[in-house]
Amino acid sequence: MNEFIPVCEPFLNGNELKYVTDAVSTGWISSSGKYVSEFEKQFAAYCDCRYGVGVCNGTVSIHLALKALGIGKGDEVIIPTFTMIASAFAVCYAGAMPVFVDADKDTWNIDVAKIEEKITPHTKAIMPVHLFGLMCDMDAIGALAKKYNLYIIEDAAESHGAEYKGRKAGSFSDIASFSFFANKNITTGEGGMLVTNDTALYDQMRYYKNLCFPLDGNRNYLHEDIGFNYRMSNVIAAIGLAQVEKVGEYRAMRIANNQLYRNLLKDVPGVRFQPELDGYLSVAWMNTIVIDPEKYGRTQAELIAYLKENGIDTRLLFNGMHRQNALQKYGCDMSGDYPVSDYLTQNGFYLPSASNLSPEKIQYICQKISVFHKK
Repeated sequence: MNEFIPVCEPFLNGNELKYVTDAVSTGWISSSGKYVSEFEKQFAAYCDCRYGVGVCNGTVSIHLALKALGIGKGDEVIIPTFTMIASAFAVCYAGAMPVFVDADKDTWNIDVAKIEEKITPHTKAIMPVHLFGLMCDMDAIGALAKKYNLYIIEDAAESHGAEYKGRKAGSFSDIASFSFFANKNITTGEGGMLVTNDTALYDQMRYYKNLCFPLDGNRNYLHEDIGFNYRMSNVIAAIGLAQVEKVGEYRAMRIANNQLYRNLLKDVPGVRFQPELDGYLSVAWMNTIVIDPEKYGRTQAELIAYLKENGIDTRLLFNGMHRQNALQKYGCDMSGDYPVSDYLTQNGFYLPSASNLSPEKIQYICQKISVFHKK
């Protein structure tokens, strides 16, 4: 196969062009317009939540959630060390301090057994990150939040439609954050969304995201608080609405592709996927594998280079937050060991994961991984 296979491409096969054309032709291209409110409404409903708040990207959505909850200077927010740095940066934007917990060796999500030891009198929230489409253990996290009177902010940027015990990602928290970056299961190119069931928090988020203009629409240009310009444009929302109309189809495609990968690589020693757990439904945002170099006979770096030679794009996994110079400069506690996170970083990577990735391409990718295994 001579065709280059990118790690992920957006899949736009619905009403995207129709809705964007309508927004442009009618002149409704800014943050006012019917597509913003309709996208917010439909995405929130998909998450089994009452309210949605569209914003310009997923990172600022976390910041907005923290602001709405009143979290700021002197407060601490517990996050996994194994996550995209946006999770930590958003806490820093709020003036609070991110506190790190290692990954669980089996699920790769935050190790819930290690959260409690990181709780202090300054802790205000736990932010579980549902990595690669697999949700965290929300029963255990919910019990800790209740015990210590903490907020829960779900970072569900990678988990649109994921489920835990029959409930959707986003429905377990005070506020949940989603990203619509180009590689997500549904995308707007950039963009993000917050969902909540709390009317007061919904109003706070709408207030702060729009420069603290009064919610009653009064535009006397007198502002009582410092707000942010985090609005989502009607053009972006038009794409989002078209995507959410097909979210079930896209979820099924990602899950089917992941199952094909698992089946084709199940007999290759040293290749491991995130587990499939009872009571969980992963939406397989990325087809992520971890290589055991002793069993596979090659290192992560060697396999990535070999795949690149054969036209197959990949991506490395996150470097842990405890390894980030920016967070050390900010004042985070970088002490302690995070062996699971380090192991995942050193041995894991993404395989191509677009929703519409063909079975033939998946077979080609798996064939290359299989033959490169050193017996």
